Amino acid sequence: MLGGIGPTELIIIFFIILIFFGAGKLPDIASGLGKGLKDFKKVMQDPEDPIETDPPEEPTEKDPSA
Repeated sequence: MLGGIGPTELIIIFFIILIFFGAGKLPDIASGLGKGLKDFKKVMQDPEDPIETDPPEEPTEKDPSA
């Protein structure tokens, strides 16, 4: 299982992560990890389809009269 990592080791790793990041950050971390895995699976299924990203913001032009 996972290259020799058993359930006891997974529980210990979980508690270490809980100590480092705190209970408030765990949902954010899990959400980011889930989105990353979802995007990875999508790319693996259809590598020709470009990855959707936020469009770049247009630079704001300074007002010449100011």
